[in-house]
Amino acid sequence: MFRTGVATMEVRGKLGGQWSTMAELAMATMADSRRRMVAWRFWRWEQLVFPVVRSLLFVAFQNYSEGWVSFLKADMSYMNPSMGSGSRTARRALEFGRTYVVRPKGKHQATIIWLHGLGDNGSSSSQLLESLSTPNIKWICPTAPTRPVAMLGGFPCTAWFDAGELSDDTTDDLEGLEASVAHIANLLSTEPADVKLGIGGFSMGAATALYSATCFAQGKYGNGNPYPVNLRAVIGLSGWLPGSRNVRNKIEGSHEAVRCAASLPILLCHGKCDEVVPYRYGERAYHVLSSAGFRNLQFKAYDGLGHYTVPKEMSEVCNWLTVRLALEGLRR
Repeated sequence: MFRTGVATMEVRGKLGGQWSTMAELAMATMADSRRRMVAWRFWRWEQLVFPVVRSLLFVAFQNYSEGWVSFLKADMSYMNPSMGSGSRTARRALEFGRTYVVRPKGKHQATIIWLHGLGDNGSSSSQLLESLSTPNIKWICPTAPTRPVAMLGGFPCTAWFDAGELSDDTTDDLEGLEASVAHIANLLSTEPADVKLGIGGFSMGAATALYSATCFAQGKYGNGNPYPVNLRAVIGLSGWLPGSRNVRNKIEGSHEAVRCAASLPILLCHGKCDEVVPYRYGERAYHVLSSAGFRNLQFKAYDGLGHYTVPKEMSEVCNWLTVRLALEGLRR
């Protein structure tokens, strides 16, 4: 949900740690249950909304020419009482932001789409991925549309879909989610035929990547249109699986879907101290996918890790991709 570089983690450690201490102190000093609930809501506001606001300010200053234009468009749409959230935002054909590309330093053997979290953009993802030891991978980092997000009280920010609350059973904006999944697949469909394709992401980006995996296995989107690309790897960091309640039935209803699900490598990683997308959501995604027939599935848990990435986690992502996609070494 926020940027994931080392510098960002240092800032979050200085600021976020102080906020957690204030919230814990407030909760400890309020005796009755009503006041504890107020403290909890204040703490959640700090954990969820403040990082998004910081990220939006970063986007605005870094991409002044395009960031503020899309921000103001979304803000004006939100102020229009005839426009709400949920699936209606998808019908407004929201524009996707700028796409950033990190080109391979060696032979181009794989292309991975990497999806940012809520309120972030493709630029911050590309900066993180540039530092990885993946010489044979081309990284494509799109930016989600700016839209009002219900869980933030309608506050507009970059999001792959609208969400009223964090839920892995259903989504309030299936149409918006599928529009993002289709956009991502279209980006991959233009890659060379001999290049292996994959999707990864963080937080809401991970949720979108995992939903893409279910579309690939079924061979179609929820509206029945065919899914156009052959995925070879999917990665989800600190995320959840939207619409998990129906995944097993959809996969088991087709022999081809069962075959595709069993052949797709998926890596899930989640911090046990994640307070934004709690650890149980990552565990549940693993169990649901496993029971639905995704056999080539790996889940990694990280003690002490909150809602951010660390170098160890990203190093394991690189190693996993190298092995699963059978990538070669650096070629000049």
